[in-house]
Amino acid sequence: MITDSEGSATTPNGDAGTVAPQPPRDETKLIRMLLAGIFILTGIYALYFARDFVMPVVLAFLLALMLTPIVRFLKKRGMPEALSATLLVLLSVGAIGSAGYFLSGPVVQLANDAPAIGRRITARLSELRHPFEKFVEASHQVEKVTETAQEPGVQRVVLAQPGIISQAAGNLLSGATTAAITFVLSLFLLASGTMFYEKIVQSFTRLSEKKRALRIVYDVEREISRYLLTVAIINAGLGVVIALGLWALGMPNPAVWGVAAAALNFLPYVGALATVLLVAAMSLISFDTLSYALLAPAFVVMCNIIEGQLVTPLVVGRRLEINAVAIFIAVAFWSWLWGFVGALIAVPLLVIVKVFCDHFDSWSNVGNFLSAHQGQEQAEIDAETEASRAGTTA
Repeated sequence: MITDSEGSATTPNGDAGTVAPQPPRDETKLIRMLLAGIFILTGIYALYFARDFVMPVVLAFLLALMLTPIVRFLKKRGMPEALSATLLVLLSVGAIGSAGYFLSGPVVQLANDAPAIGRRITARLSELRHPFEKFVEASHQVEKVTETAQEPGVQRVVLAQPGIISQAAGNLLSGATTAAITFVLSLFLLASGTMFYEKIVQSFTRLSEKKRALRIVYDVEREISRYLLTVAIINAGLGVVIALGLWALGMPNPAVWGVAAAALNFLPYVGALATVLLVAAMSLISFDTLSYALLAPAFVVMCNIIEGQLVTPLVVGRRLEINAVAIFIAVAFWSWLWGFVGALIAVPLLVIVKVFCDHFDSWSNVGNFLSAHQGQEQAEIDAETEASRAGTTA
């Protein structure tokens, strides 16, 4: 199509034509938002229905990111990457397997004693149940009335649920499959070295894009490995301290509660609360006096306060602090999507998203929302940094 001197549009054959009308800018923006929403919903559905495949892959990448600095440290000392990766994965499998073997006895015993434990907890809390007894009795009466009010001759159909043993066997098989895929894939990722980084850089054509991609990849690796390693070490130390303290107080199975505290502490806020409630419940049935029974949960609360307010901010630093609202949303979303494993990896995935957003100006608002509250001095420093960067670019 050619435009003549009078401004009318003509075709290459000289025939007059009209220019195709362009959609308004608002409609284009709306279409983009709708397409983005459809893409997000499709991605959520894919993550949910393909969780048996995607979840171990994500776990393998996170484990590889956490162990990569150790592999590089050993490589500088002359150890091949394949050998160091194999040793690290075998050590991880051995540590998890040994912990599961030694804790299997107490855990099975607790599961067998669960009915008796429930009755003892109910008896200890009977004084607190008096205000609610009338409400519970009324609800039972309503259930009986609804059952007797059914039409005569109508048969009730009850679907048989699978037994506990079959459910446990299915969960154990699924967990073993997930663990096998995770460790094997992480072994290949660690043994491959920088091959994936080279492939990512080679996928770009311009030199500036290659440098930017390489910088983002190494920043993500550095921040995630530092975060996961430090948090794992801190949680392990917390579990040891809690186990020793509960052992000194005479709490039964202190190792179980130490491991539980270390694992649940990967869940911000919720994990510490769950640990305190579990220890409090077992302490109520383990000790005779109420005052002494409160010592164990009080000790756990003190350890979690020291860890959350002093140790973790001092070791991890303020750079990767995440907004508490974003943490709760991420934990709720990933726990709904992938269960307990999703809740455990919610914060590391949120850190990855934040690191990516910090490298793109168009996503800076998202990165700012994910960041924790900054003081006035830090905000001024960040503003000066952005201004100097803009001046350099100009």
